[in-house]
Amino acid sequence: MKKLINLMYAGFVLMALTFTSCQDEFEEVTGGTENEIIQADSSTALLIEKTSSNDGSFDNIVDGASCIALNFPYTVEVNGIEVTIDSREDLHTIEDIFDEVDIDDDILEIIFPITITLADFTEVVIENIEQLRELAADCKEGGDDDDIECIDFVYPITLYTFDINEQQTGEVTVESDEQLRRFFKGLEDDDLVSIQFPITLKKYDGTEIVVDSNAELARALELAKDECDEDDDNDYNDDDFDEERFDFCLTQCPWKIMEVVRDEVNQTDQYYARIIKFFEGGGVTVTDGSGNVVEGTWSSSFTDRGPLLTLEFETLVDFNLEWLVYEIGDHTIKLYNENGNKIILKQLCEDDLPGPDTLREILKECEWIIKKVKNQGEEIDRLLGWEFKFLPEGVVTLSNGVNTSEGTWEIGENNEGVLSLLITMGDEPGVSFEWPLRDLDDHRLKFEVEEIDYELTLLRVCDDNANDGDVTEIRSAMKDGTWVVALYEEDDMNKTEDFAGLDFYFNEMHQVNVDENDNPIIQGVWRVLRGDDNFLKFFLSFDHDGKFNDITDDWYIESVTANRIELVHEDENSTETLVFEKL
Repeated sequence: MKKLINLMYAGFVLMALTFTSCQDEFEEVTGGTENEIIQADSSTALLIEKTSSNDGSFDNIVDGASCIALNFPYTVEVNGIEVTIDSREDLHTIEDIFDEVDIDDDILEIIFPITITLADFTEVVIENIEQLRELAADCKEGGDDDDIECIDFVYPITLYTFDINEQQTGEVTVESDEQLRRFFKGLEDDDLVSIQFPITLKKYDGTEIVVDSNAELARALELAKDECDEDDDNDYNDDDFDEERFDFCLTQCPWKIMEVVRDEVNQTDQYYARIIKFFEGGGVTVTDGSGNVVEGTWSSSFTDRGPLLTLEFETLVDFNLEWLVYEIGDHTIKLYNENGNKIILKQLCEDDLPGPDTLREILKECEWIIKKVKNQGEEIDRLLGWEFKFLPEGVVTLSNGVNTSEGTWEIGENNEGVLSLLITMGDEPGVSFEWPLRDLDDHRLKFEVEEIDYELTLLRVCDDNANDGDVTEIRSAMKDGTWVVALYEEDDMNKTEDFAGLDFYFNEMHQVNVDENDNPIIQGVWRVLRGDDNFLKFFLSFDHDGKFNDITDDWYIESVTANRIELVHEDENSTETLVFEKL
């Protein structure tokens, strides 16, 4: 059986957010019409389940949990007033009571028993508050509620089931999210299904998308995840966010730039981790890692769609727009403008900055993979995919799976008082440096001295992604057999012929060997892992000039089957496509 995995990359197909009330507008997504097999435990199947899950966020004012919903009718006591809730509209009564006095302690008590509906549409009778809290614990504010609410399926949809030999065993037509969610819940992990394409998806703004393949479906669902405010937090007073409070929120602390997309082109790399500060009176500054400051102005206004933030700079033209403030919460502001424009900012108050002890523990928790290392403007590509281990007693190792170098590491402040990582490793002078910390999040560390063009970017990987099913499956597929380059294309230039007659063997310990006529010619490093953007990446690294240097990169995995893998790399200079096929 040839098992199909649909995997999408995010860096190159950028989100286009439009605001429209025209229900008849369509976005045509071209593609094939061939039905493809989906395995029940694949990433595509998971996206389908998330999109068809029951949304319980509308009654968070009652239960504070987005993955469960209370079934109507039920009764609550709000600040001593008994209220019967028969519909969603009745929930506004609770908010009205809470808002009558702003300084009081709002108390809501549910009258039990109640019946709730879970994300998979299972109904459960709850007898007391302890039972409810136990079920709600996994999806409270900041929890694991990961349903996709910004896009919906248009029914009916016809599905086919297959046996292990990919012979059709059944056909079913589903008419609702509940039927679709229950269908996938009833499958075993290795069950196989396919969808009768084309199908239609409706976005939150009424725009409809027609998709013709598993790949297009996965892309549409993945891109829609963050296109609207799912209101999954516990802030039921979102509609009370007035202009004065918005301005205070902007000016309270500096903000770190997390993502910038302009006209559907991802500009994040040139702005990532820069600091933007909003000042009372309308001034705004953007500061880079070297302390260079660009000044501009900001203003805000309120419309029926919510707050609008206008930015104006002489030089930072990517920021010059009237931005819709799409989301405010969890120390994050998301700004959108139609035609594929987006900015995401993360609040950076003093309490958010890590101290030396915190950084030490973060480094020791997991392995760290080199995504980029640059000395005086020269990128050391041969180290892509190599793995740091920061061990106790100040010992650090750097390995490609076969060769390992050892050195020392320590955390302190440099002469400018910036928290820094000092690495000393005689065998690898490219990483021996005092690296000032410029950015830290859950998956990535970035160290940089911009004025002399030094940079070290590391990706966090725990247990070598051993518990990530997609990662382990791709690794197993790549280690099985001999692979050849079926396509290598840079922009519009086809360079596949450069790799004719070369056989690639992706071996254990992340080593890739290349033979020509059964004679070894070069060895490199390969690695598959889950990137900091939560998408799958394929690292290839060769210490060689010419054609092998051309394919030395961190590639996004666009799609993979048992016999073919398609990789894409895009930067400000070019777009490259690399396809391996198994002989």
